Amino acid sequence: MAIKTFVDREENPREGLLLIEKAMLAYLAFTLVLVIVFWNSINAPLMQVANRGLILAMTVGLWFLYRKFPCKVTRYARSIAQFTLLPYWYSNTYDFNCLLPNLDHIMASAEQSIFGCQPAYVFSQVFTGSFWSEAFNLGYVAYFPMIMATELYYLFGRTHKFERAAFVVMASFFIYYVVFIFVPVAGPQYYYCAIGLDSVAQANFVDVGNYFASHTEMLTAPGDSDGLFYNLVLGSQNAGERPTAAFPSSHVGISTILMLICLRDKQYKMVFILLPFYVLLCCATVYIQAHYLIDVIGGWISAVLVYALTARLYKMYAK
Repeated sequence: MAIKTFVDREENPREGLLLIEKAMLAYLAFTLVLVIVFWNSINAPLMQVANRGLILAMTVGLWFLYRKFPCKVTRYARSIAQFTLLPYWYSNTYDFNCLLPNLDHIMASAEQSIFGCQPAYVFSQVFTGSFWSEAFNLGYVAYFPMIMATELYYLFGRTHKFERAAFVVMASFFIYYVVFIFVPVAGPQYYYCAIGLDSVAQANFVDVGNYFASHTEMLTAPGDSDGLFYNLVLGSQNAGERPTAAFPSSHVGISTILMLICLRDKQYKMVFILLPFYVLLCCATVYIQAHYLIDVIGGWISAVLVYALTARLYKMYAK
């Protein structure tokens, strides 16, 4: 699409907030209530309120900018800006998780009962060598590029469906974040580190209570430590990973939703482009010990339900 069509003034500017902005504000309000309720227990409550004030100010500011310069650039910038806030909203789930007892011992016990082992412990021992390490770490690194590629594909190639795709993905993230707040599971890389690999090998899954409220150490990830993608994953984990948000896997859930969006719109070329990265990503979540295998299965099941719900919400409320 020609750039001119993006900067031309819109004849009928959108009134009010975009649906994606309303979804964010609903989540902001929900978590703000939680901050107020747990004011004396949660980490840095005043800062959390201030952060939400800044997010609100940014959203309102972009809305005013669009009202003054109503064109596709300023309208789509409003949606894209919300995606830049995802790292904050993700890390914030940890602040709420610290208020609740950890559930990893239940997840690890269920894993052992279902599969007779700990797939996150065994997987990397079966798929050894630099090739598998780099392949799976590439899949894990591809998560946010997959989201970005899908949204840009719709922005420039299927512009009339961009806002739907953006809303479905963003609203899906918020639904997962609500689940993460109330289901405090850190994942194998944190839990195995907390109880020790000897306990894992003996299937002795200890209840660690609120251990992760004050401990964020994780196991050294398996694989080729000299590999490019290994170190990209390591860098991203060191920068923003927290002992939170393991069940269900939002990596698997959101990437599955991306596939469902493209399949629904019969964008098969995009499906085939994403497919290799999607398969590697699903494997990588267990390989690097970020998730239990049941987290992955939960990601697949939840993705279908979350996609159906968010797509329905968009159909009901989009103007």
